[in-house]
Amino acid sequence: MKKPAPEPTTIRAEDIDPRYNWGRALPALGTMAVDFEERVDYRRLHRYRLARARQALEKSDLGALLVMDVNNIRYLTSTKIGEWERDKICRWALLTRGSADPILWDFGSAAVHHRLYAPWLKPENCKAGLLGLRGTVNPAFGLMERHAKEIAALIRDAGVGKMPVGIDIIEPPMLFELERAGLKVADGQQTMLEAREIKSIDEIALLNRAAAMVDGAYHLVHE
Repeated sequence: MKKPAPEPTTIRAEDIDPRYNWGRALPALGTMAVDFEERVDYRRLHRYRLARARQALEKSDLGALLVMDVNNIRYLTSTKIGEWERDKICRWALLTRGSADPILWDFGSAAVHHRLYAPWLKPENCKAGLLGLRGTVNPAFGLMERHAKEIAALIRDAGVGKMPVGIDIIEPPMLFELERAGLKVADGQQTMLEAREIKSIDEIALLNRAAAMVDGAYHLVHE
């Protein structure tokens, strides 16, 4: 029995608003959460990023975005499991045109963690998965084939199976498996970069904080 397609999602104006106030200097927000003034709002940050990605996807000729770059995964899902996985190509996320929520595949323990501590993601969308770890797991084991078929089924269920799937980075064997599963693969990195190029006030505040940390480190070196 064919699953019903996800309900279309409206990109709300308040989510896509970067909330700039150029009538004043950029505030130097504190690093801790408080109840007496507005600081970085991480849930608002997540809504903004997801809305930007949806908007970029709708403007493109892609039916879905399949991201394996950890920066893009974090942009779509607001999840991070450490710095060690940056170049492993071991996690991935899927966003289909018109769908309500991204789907995330992660290590089993990490998927459980997201279900418990990432309430902005649907629990059923936090899945356990593993691909090749950049050649560590031989494609002959069938993990890539299995997940490629799973991804293709989800994309078809979303009603965009005949449209190209945008991918940012990928291991060649996984690319071949996606094509064998009937998907047309295209470049999705530029679509993600288009989404990410306009920063919200929360992102600017975090960039300023990171720059201040670097300035502080260089000052210590100078001393």
